[in-house]
Formats: sequence, C-alpha cells, structure tokens
Amino acid sequence: MSKPRVAVVFGGRNSEHAVSLMGAGSVLQAIDTSKYDVIPIGITQDGRWVLVGGDQRYAIEGGQLPVVDESGTLVALPSSELVSIEPGQGLGEVDVVFPVMHGPFAEDGTIQGLLEMAGVRYVGSGVLASAAGMDKAFMKTVMAAAGLPIGRYVVVRERDWRLDRERVLKEAEELGWPVFVKPARAGSSRGISKAHDRASLEEAVELAREHDPKVLIEAAIDGREVECAVLEQLDDQPPLASQPGEVIVEGGQDFFDFEAKYYPEQMSLTVPADLPTEVAEELRAMAVKAYETLGCEGVSRVDFFYTPEGKLIFNEINTLPGFTSLSVAPQLLAHSGIDYPQLVDHLIQLALRREPGLR
Repeated sequence: MSKPRVAVVFGGRNSEHAVSLMGAGSVLQAIDTSKYDVIPIGITQDGRWVLVGGDQRYAIEGGQLPVVDESGTLVALPSSELVSIEPGQGLGEVDVVFPVMHGPFAEDGTIQGLLEMAGVRYVGSGVLASAAGMDKAFMKTVMAAAGLPIGRYVVVRERDWRLDRERVLKEAEELGWPVFVKPARAGSSRGISKAHDRASLEEAVELAREHDPKVLIEAAIDGREVECAVLEQLDDQPPLASQPGEVIVEGGQDFFDFEAKYYPEQMSLTVPADLPTEVAEELRAMAVKAYETLGCEGVSRVDFFYTPEGKLIFNEINTLPGFTSLSVAPQLLAHSGIDYPQLVDHLIQLALRREPGLR
C-alpha cells in the first residue's frame, strides 16, 4: 500500500513568517518518512506558493531569523530549491495538510477555509475555532460568556482611533497604569508593548496598528504566567491536559516578548509549575474548558495568570501554538510522556481519520 502523503505548509504573508519556518523545520525533521510521503510547501511573504527541496533545518542562526524574501530566495538556506506553483495547487493530491503557520492569513481560519473548500483533511482546529482564537478581543468575549475569569481590557478599532481617540485614551487610563497594548490578531508577541502613561500609550497603539488595525489594551495583572497544553485524543476520550508549566523570562525583561519566546537563552520553562495541587487541577480543567468552548482540535496552548491571591485568570488560547521542538506546548506534552516525533505523528493520525467537510 502507498504511504499517506502529507503536505507541510509553512511561511505566510505576515510578521510571523520566520516563526512558521522554524516550526516547519522541526516538523520536517521529526516526521517519519518511512511512514509518510512528505511534500514541503512554502508561502513567501508576497503570497507565492513554492515547492521546497533541499535541507529544511530552519533555525535562528547567528541571531538572524530565516525568511523567504520577495525574489523567493530562502535567506541563510542556500541549499533550498524553490519552484513556484499556483496557490493550493496539488493539495487535492495529498491525504493531509499539516499547516505550520501563524498569524493573519494563516492560523486565523483562512488557510483552514481554503483547505475545507478543497475538501482536504488538515491538522488542527477548524475555521471557527481558528478565527475566534486568533482574535483576542472576540476570544475574551467568548471565554467570559463561558464563565472563565478574564482581566479588564479596552478594544480599539480603526475607526475609534481615527475619530474618537480621546475617548479611547480615557477608557484606557481607567484601567490603571501600566497597560499592555497588543495587536488583536497577531501572535508571537509581535507588536506588543507596555505603556506607563498617555504618551507611551499612543506610541504603543501606533506600534500595534502596524500589525493589525484592531488593537487590544489590557490592564496589567500581577501574576505568574502559567500554561497548559491540551491535546485531542485518538480514542475519543476527553482531551488530554498536560501538567502546567511556568514561563520564566530571563535577563530582566518584564514580559514574555518575541525574543524571550524564540531565543532560548532568554526564557526557561518549569514543568510542573510550582502550584498547589488543587490549583494545578483547576488550571487543567479550565484549560480543557477553554479548548472545548472554542471547539478546538489537535493541540492548543492555554495561558493563565496565577495571582498572589491564589486566583487563576485566563489570558489566551493559541489554537496553533509555536511548534518548534523547544516551543512551550511540545515541551509541556513531552513532560506528559508524548515526545515531539510522537506528537507530530499523533496530529497527522487525528487529521487522517477526520472526514473532510463541516466539523
């Protein structure tokens, strides 16, 4: 019998392009080629789809992030060979697509919608869960309706900022200083900054707007950042919640920014997190509730704050989390007995058994 054909799709038209390449490099190294035929497909930052050959070990090298530039050249990867194809070309000839993509035009339901229209099985959550999980403002609305505790925030839409900026600034000031400002529909901490006064707030909003016209301003929460990975099971049992982990940011940084996430020397993860047993179990239950509230599939990462008063506050859910072997979700699951190659295989098997169409 022929082996299932798996297309690993990566890259994309957003600021998380390099993160996607790094995750795809890890997947392509871990996938069992004796079990699957693998087709690497990259999407350049100008939106071209390319078949990728050669060595796909995408990583931060010499402090430089891997990118596909406008000409289609994979910077720092001279061994790669790129052949342009039409968007979606050949996807109907594969058994499953493994999208290792982040941010807008990727994990926000767009690539999922394309694959569903093409009738192609794919790894991860569907269109609605992906779109709702990507939009942090909408995500908070949904989670609050489900009864999960959330922090205070203000949503800034493009029209609000143009026509009613004074009201926006006043509402943000009422949250108290400092505040965190972030694009509503971006990830990897791109465009996030911390504001301590009105002047720095305006600068922070403008920075976030470089990534998304919709911006979120959040009240600062005094708490430790604790996270849980949730994984769909193959045997129809309830989703598996990993042991909680705690993110420790090194080097004096006061929040989990892009460098802390992707430069290993700037972040450490403690698993299991030092939490009372009952708090750890509550966190795991809340993580599963968030996962099921959105209707997630595959693997997700759910982030919380644990306050000095002993309360858990939902921060966000990532329906397509960072996927290098050193990323938080794979590390959390590794501590639960599922190593990285097993996780890759598990996700492909989940996708293969799922019928194309509405979920």
